[in-house]
Amino acid sequence: MTGPRRGMGSEAWNTQGRSGNGASPRSPRGDCTVRVPAGLRRVALRAIASNDAPPSGVGPTAEDTPPYGNAVGPAVAPAEPSRRPTPLLPPAPAMSGATRATLTRLTGAEAGRMVVIGPEGVLIGRHAHDGLLLEETEVSRQHARIAVGPDGSFYLEDLGSTNGTFVGEERIDWAPLVSGDCIRLGPRLRLRFALTDETEESLQRKLYESSVRDSLTQAFTRRYLTERLAKEVSRSRATTADAALLVIDVDGLKQLNDRYGHLAGDRALCAVAARIGALMPAENVLARYGGDEFVVLAPGLGLTAATLLGRRLREGIAQNHFSAGGHDVAITVSIGIAALSELSEGASAATELFALADGRLYSAKSSGRNRVCASVA
Repeated sequence: MTGPRRGMGSEAWNTQGRSGNGASPRSPRGDCTVRVPAGLRRVALRAIASNDAPPSGVGPTAEDTPPYGNAVGPAVAPAEPSRRPTPLLPPAPAMSGATRATLTRLTGAEAGRMVVIGPEGVLIGRHAHDGLLLEETEVSRQHARIAVGPDGSFYLEDLGSTNGTFVGEERIDWAPLVSGDCIRLGPRLRLRFALTDETEESLQRKLYESSVRDSLTQAFTRRYLTERLAKEVSRSRATTADAALLVIDVDGLKQLNDRYGHLAGDRALCAVAARIGALMPAENVLARYGGDEFVVLAPGLGLTAATLLGRRLREGIAQNHFSAGGHDVAITVSIGIAALSELSEGASAATELFALADGRLYSAKSSGRNRVCASVA
């Protein structure tokens, strides 16, 4: 019989196998004998085998697991593997859509407007109808372009502009672009080049539309019209081109609100705005100026052509069917028209143009409504 192992203490057991005569293992002192029935040992082994193995790094360690093969005493099954709790917060959404290059205006009446740069690049200038059209006088007709290199990189090229193309504060003829670069065309107009994903691009477009569009009628806002009118006056003075302003008032909107409610009045305003938008040329600008007043800015039109447009708008709105409270309601408008060519040279041309058109609108309403006035009675 072997002696005790060093370092195990007086309570350690001899764990050698059975002796040749079939005797059970004995204590080091030999004063007691503990028998481990073979059936109990087999039960313990089956219990261990029936449990799923815990994942790596989870569950009891080797120090916690008894030596089942030669253990003395009842077998103890290992603890159930630990489970990970279900997370309370959903995972962050994955980025959707491919990254694309964009240009965003940072200054001017259309600040916030974004265009996507396709694989063929984009042309920038006053005559860039298939690219980024900028109607500022300090921008050349074909001012610059952004092109895409064979490796997918982007670069900016000046096209011989009069007032120069800048990246940051450095004037360039050609320069590579990285996301976040600020581009300046001439002395004031600024753009930002960026690489964005589909979600960010969609958000930027919505923010821009909400900043320049009336929430009810979707016509442009008064602020947007004021900036566009000032820019159009400056462009017309530089190119001797004419421009006209049509001030449009919805007749009897207060009576409609009083009789059928303000929701009916809101529907009437939306119907009028939609009809004007459908009848006017695409290059015209429709804005809601006040509660029941709209303004159309018509670049390139003189007084005669603007008068023909005003008559078409009046007739089209009068023929439109509108119902409220189960009744057909007639909606008409009165229109006053003025053109830049009627004004003398002066810094307040935009203010004088609006005042002249508004005065003619008053004449149209005072002489019976549902009519167009393009001259002082």
